[in-house]
Amino acid sequence: MTGPKLNEASFVAGESTGTKATAKYIHSSASKAREVLNLIRGLPVRRADEVLQFTDRSVSVTIRKVLASAVANAQHNDELDPETLYVKACFADEGPTLKRFTPRARGRAGRIRKRTTHITIVLGVLDDDRLEIVQARESRRTAAGRRRRGATATPASSRRERVERSRQRAAQLRDGDVETTDTENETSEPEQLPAGAALPNEDGSAPDGFEIKGNADSMLYHVPGSRFYDQTVAEIWFATADDAEAAGFQLPPSQRDDETEEQS
Repeated sequence: MTGPKLNEASFVAGESTGTKATAKYIHSSASKAREVLNLIRGLPVRRADEVLQFTDRSVSVTIRKVLASAVANAQHNDELDPETLYVKACFADEGPTLKRFTPRARGRAGRIRKRTTHITIVLGVLDDDRLEIVQARESRRTAAGRRRRGATATPASSRRERVERSRQRAAQLRDGDVETTDTENETSEPEQLPAGAALPNEDGSAPDGFEIKGNADSMLYHVPGSRFYDQTVAEIWFATADDAEAAGFQLPPSQRDDETEEQS
């Protein structure tokens, strides 16, 4: 077994080795539990809980409960801050083995061993240097999440921002005052539009004879009556689906799958 094992002798002698929690007579072998315990030994409790949450072993559910119990003991009994704790030691001892038998051929019997284990987790307090590293890592993770999406952003607000950007881009395409690279300026000019395509009217409505919406960001087009037709802000309109296909636009994946099933 790897890692330190803090046995009962240390507690009896009065030596403070940490806050512990134990679950006894767990219906699992000690070897299977040790494979999971080896993953969390030495980790901060928050990180250890994440590892156990996504570990594909049935015994990890029980170990996670033992970890939560140890954190609760440290918080309520020893008045420790859970953010400063880490898994100081964790081990699995063998419990009683239940012996059962299964019938075999010719009057014989096969032995069945139903093993049990006792799981113990001991928590300690991080030293100042390591605590500073852990807190800095957590703050970087949080900052990265805020950069990816705003601190108060929601799916609805993100969608409103995308719609607003699409409307601004459509207005710039109508006015022809897009100040970007030369290639983008060339595509924004009216004479560079694909065959069978037209820009929206000033109020955003469809020109006469054009009813298929195109989105330049996703390069998808939407036909009337489709699922996303009413939600889409058209940056370019097409007369027919063939014109949209010729310009490089495609149907949404869900509609492409439906057409494939109908053809088959």
